[in-house]
Amino acid sequence: MRALISVYDKTGLDALASALVELGWEIVSSGGTSRSLRDAGVAHREVSEVTGAPEMLDGRVKTLHPAIHGGILADLSRTGHADDLARQGIEPIDLVVCNLYPFESEPSVEMIDVGGPTMVRAAAKNHARVAVVVDPSDYGEVLDEIRREGAIGEETRRRLARTAFAHTAAYDAAIVSWLDSGGPEHGHADLLPPTLHLTLRRRGSLRYGENPHQHAARYALAGAGPDWLDAAVQHGGREISYLNVFDADAAWRLLHEVSGLGGAAAAAVIVKHANPCGVALGTSASQAYERAFACDPVSAFGGIVALSEPVDLALAEAIVANALADVLVAPRVSEEAVALFAARRKNMRVLSAPAPVAPPVAFRQVGESMLVQEPDAFRESRESWRVVTRRAPDPTQWDDVELAWRVCARTSSNAIVLARDGQVLGVGCGQQNRVDAAGLAAAKAAGRAAGGVAASDAFFPFRDGLDAVVDAGASVVVQPGGSLRDDEVVAAADERGVAMVMTGERHFRH
Repeated sequence: MRALISVYDKTGLDALASALVELGWEIVSSGGTSRSLRDAGVAHREVSEVTGAPEMLDGRVKTLHPAIHGGILADLSRTGHADDLARQGIEPIDLVVCNLYPFESEPSVEMIDVGGPTMVRAAAKNHARVAVVVDPSDYGEVLDEIRREGAIGEETRRRLARTAFAHTAAYDAAIVSWLDSGGPEHGHADLLPPTLHLTLRRRGSLRYGENPHQHAARYALAGAGPDWLDAAVQHGGREISYLNVFDADAAWRLLHEVSGLGGAAAAAVIVKHANPCGVALGTSASQAYERAFACDPVSAFGGIVALSEPVDLALAEAIVANALADVLVAPRVSEEAVALFAARRKNMRVLSAPAPVAPPVAFRQVGESMLVQEPDAFRESRESWRVVTRRAPDPTQWDDVELAWRVCARTSSNAIVLARDGQVLGVGCGQQNRVDAAGLAAAKAAGRAAGGVAASDAFFPFRDGLDAVVDAGASVVVQPGGSLRDDEVVAAADERGVAMVMTGERHFRH
């Protein structure tokens, strides 16, 4: 039996090769792998001995030879293949162990492997006879099977071939993405190139999907670094589910978009069905949480709580005293708080996590198509916003204007948010018309928004939506503008004696 070994990642190499030699296998190797085996005292033949041709072009050409690929690709169940090998004096190769240059971590032309992918694909194609191993974590299983069975079985060869093709597909996708990015010296990135080659790697199982009868898992783009969910530590509670992840991500990202507004020491966000039902700033995490919970205590039941500050025992007691939460996310959770949650809220998922990072593009599936766009971001700052009414917001209201605007941008359209004194008081979301959204926000605020701020994620097409938020008590309205009837709406705001700010930036969220 013969094994061809050519690996960039030398993890476990010496132990694998030594074990194969002990089992009577012949090893063929080249380049850096051959040098490592020689230093370890492992008997092997160099590829150049097999091919009769030296390595050339700084190692770019060494395994690209019929003596290698004939030995890999030969189907010995075919008489013609066996005869061809005999005429050319080529010996079959039964195992290919190869992993590729680390292009994802070190992208460059020199890291584009040619011989490696060719060997891997050849062996995977011929997996009916040849085993291919691209992951050092598979070495132990392969050796155990050889020792136990005397050979590598069909089922294992098929699984290894699947892994190998996934390996080369991800490798090629990484190269295409690098070329689309322009590389380090080739200009700006092509954000929306003619084709996208996505390789998704499973990063975790999920308890179930949107509903218990749906299977689900969480994947990430190959080459992407760990996101906040990967780095999060779950301190207790049930296994996390699809909607837990979706909603927790919405809460955690919004939290980081409102934290620090107005110099506040702490922020809290409560999300239900991906929409905020409570957001507040405070002088402490406990105060921010209590103010966020007070926005809509009914909707907070079974929601997601995200906090900007560590959770201590006192804050944990406040959370336990209020409505049941499905998930809690914070930068840190004290041991005492974890113990309290385990005793009083044993099913609540308790996570400590780092800050989230914005992805380069956002995807959404529509039937057999995929919509791709830049993620929504706040491109226009407060300094560029325009006051379009005779009255301007009071200096003390500007922080509320920004808070309401940021929360509204992360609320399903049509959306209206009412806020005052660093506290969201009413949220109207997911409505087909803006008047209904305003009515919902007003009903939730229940009179508490008097003198506060109303935010609308898109322009008011008519004055009726404006009148609805003013009737709810808003004295300042923030909206993007852009309607054909902007002048009429501004005139209505002047008529009602309220201030209006236009940001010039719409934030629909579907």
